[in-house]
Amino acid sequence: MFSAGAESLLHQAREIQDEELKKFCSRISKLLQAEDLGPDTLDSLQRLFLIISATKYSRRLEKTCVDLLQATLGLAACPEQLQVLCAAILREMSPSDSLSLVWDHTQNSRQLSLVASVLLAQGDRNKEVSAVGQGVLRALESRQPEGPSLRYLLPIMAKVVVLSPGTLQEDQATLLSKRLVDWLRYASLQQGLPHSSSLFSTPRARQPGPITEMDGAVATDFFTVLSTGHRFTEDQWLNVQAFSMLRAWLLRSGPEGLGTLDTDDRSEQEGSTLSVISATSSSAGRPLPPRERLREVAFEYCQRLIEQSNRRALRKGDSDLQKACLVEAVLVLDVLCRQDPSFLYRSLSCLKALHGRVRGDPASVRVLLPLARFFLSHGEAAAVDSEAVYQHLFTRIPLEQFHGPMLAFEFVQFCRDNLHLFGGHLSTLRLSFPNLFKFLAWNSPPLTSEFVALLPALVDAGTALEMLHALLDLPCLTAVLDLQLRSSPAPSERPLWDTSVRAPSCLEAFRDPKFQGLFQYLLRPKASGATERLVPLYQLLQPMAGCARVAQCAEAVPTLLQAFFSAVTQVADGALINQLALLLLGRSDSLYPAPGYAACVHSVLSSQFLALCMLKPSLVVELARDLLEFLGSVNGLRSRASLVTSVVWAVGEYLSVAYDRRCTVEQINKFFEALEALLFEVTQCRPSAALPRCPPKVVTALMTTLTKLASRSQDLIPRASLLLSKMRTLTQSPATSSMHGEEGAEAICTRATELLTLLKMPSVAQFVLTPSTEVCSPRYHRDVNTALPLVLCTVSRLVERETGLLPG
Repeated sequence: MFSAGAESLLHQAREIQDEELKKFCSRISKLLQAEDLGPDTLDSLQRLFLIISATKYSRRLEKTCVDLLQATLGLAACPEQLQVLCAAILREMSPSDSLSLVWDHTQNSRQLSLVASVLLAQGDRNKEVSAVGQGVLRALESRQPEGPSLRYLLPIMAKVVVLSPGTLQEDQATLLSKRLVDWLRYASLQQGLPHSSSLFSTPRARQPGPITEMDGAVATDFFTVLSTGHRFTEDQWLNVQAFSMLRAWLLRSGPEGLGTLDTDDRSEQEGSTLSVISATSSSAGRPLPPRERLREVAFEYCQRLIEQSNRRALRKGDSDLQKACLVEAVLVLDVLCRQDPSFLYRSLSCLKALHGRVRGDPASVRVLLPLARFFLSHGEAAAVDSEAVYQHLFTRIPLEQFHGPMLAFEFVQFCRDNLHLFGGHLSTLRLSFPNLFKFLAWNSPPLTSEFVALLPALVDAGTALEMLHALLDLPCLTAVLDLQLRSSPAPSERPLWDTSVRAPSCLEAFRDPKFQGLFQYLLRPKASGATERLVPLYQLLQPMAGCARVAQCAEAVPTLLQAFFSAVTQVADGALINQLALLLLGRSDSLYPAPGYAACVHSVLSSQFLALCMLKPSLVVELARDLLEFLGSVNGLRSRASLVTSVVWAVGEYLSVAYDRRCTVEQINKFFEALEALLFEVTQCRPSAALPRCPPKVVTALMTTLTKLASRSQDLIPRASLLLSKMRTLTQSPATSSMHGEEGAEAICTRATELLTLLKMPSVAQFVLTPSTEVCSPRYHRDVNTALPLVLCTVSRLVERETGLLPG
């Protein structure tokens, strides 16, 4: 969330029109052409950057201004702050054909890094990535002790490695591996020299001190990213940057990457005696090739980081850095063990100890994810009780840490990225969906797309019904999680809940033993196989419906429902389809009362009910009793109009012998009577609180279905004709026009007339309203001589000429 002042500035920047921007660019062009690039130039460039970065679409700048920005970026005497702003503006414009930066013309390493950042933002339109990579490598090859600093170029090299790993030749990759070894292993253990500002400073005062550990002790082993000091030397900065790009380089550094070792072969190697021997001997008698040497140094570096993380940091920032470095160290070890199984046996002891240490520390919970991935990757060779690891991971962490946005994203991403590794543990993941939904309920906007991708793996025929209930109750779960945080005995300094909403009655209900069963059901960690009716909770938690977080979650549910049904239809059998359809009908009037929530959900449920009927047309006959019960009530008809319309349409479409031989005339007559009564009730013109205003779409659907049923049981045709005649007459009354509006009344009248016309010729009505499979084939809609519209036009002309042209 931005402050009010920041929001105001962003709004002003977005409102600037192209003509104003053109004038502003002309002013900046004049400033950049001046000899003295003073504060006015700095202020104007800051404003320009805000303007072009505040919108999601690209702003067009004058070519003169763009050329001057590029020229300023290349000036050796230009202040660094101005160059940073020029590069930032040019990056916001990228990709653009108007940029013509050239890497070779700049010598200063700071400028090189800024120019490279713009070229990489261009993508690889003109082989910029390769050119930048070759430029950095030339600096690596020719660097002298007094030459330009590589501190600004190494991050660019890391980006090139990710974007275009094939840029480097074999000898260049070897050179970079050697340099990384030097930077990782042989950085100085003395702090950097202070910048002397006094003429009277003594030589003793300028002596650099030793590098220290996080707990203040003097470092006795090699320098790492967790070493501390007041000032750092050039090689120490390179050490930090080398570690930041280490994993990407190991993954992409040539043909010895992960792709060369087959999974089965790796398993055999990991379990072989040869690997154990190689782990202990490690070829001490011969120098290692550069890539193997880099792996060995990377392994030592990660081991050192794990040892340093045991030290108690003196500052909170250092403690956070320890945890971040632990995550990266475990990920690097995972890569090393996949590339060379001999590292596995050297890593297991320290990783098992690390897992035992961090699993009980809530502050280190993010370290558990890479550890779990490590145990997933190496399976039985790791000799770890994987089931216990996953039970702890999926049970306690979401339950206790659902409110951490970064952890939530990383946790869901961990599940997505490692689905192929779960194997026999996939059932543990699927049964844990109630816990995973806690992340979703509390962080729904950023996690919705992640869960849409994850749901197909979570959906299982055994838990599909319970999962659908959970998705429909997601806003209610958000409200309960809010209450759980509010009632926490040790709340955080900064409340995680919406402080503008005060709901003391809800808190009392949350603590009331009478409702504990319902609350515990919502907060259950695993699928229980049972479902609870939560209507009492909806009423208790209604004051929480106004929370912004609850509203955001409610907006995400329709998208998640679509993803759920797309997945469940792939695994559902006939029995499950019937149960899903019944659940849709049953939950249509049992939803949490968040503003606008029911209408959005009903829209999805109506379309999905039709999809289930298309998947299994016999559903209508098999669930005839339940559908009749659903259609026998008009309570909430206005709010459930879309679902009622879908059910009515499905009855008219699929209640036919053509779809199910078990369909009987008695069933058709029962549905006709139920729909006739419903149509009569919803079209009453007398005002009544029990009879809500009915949308015209429901009325026309009812009339059409009644006509379809009558065409299949011709004894019903007289009743249907009489009903349609009454409807046509009814629409001409002022009361009906006021109820449905003029357009609605006209639509009802037109539909009634069309249906009456069809019923005058029963055989034609059956042909049109209940077409056979042959009639539904594409030929009837493409062939000019047999097209269905041609048949309808012919029938219309015959009916209009009355009975004079009809036989008999």
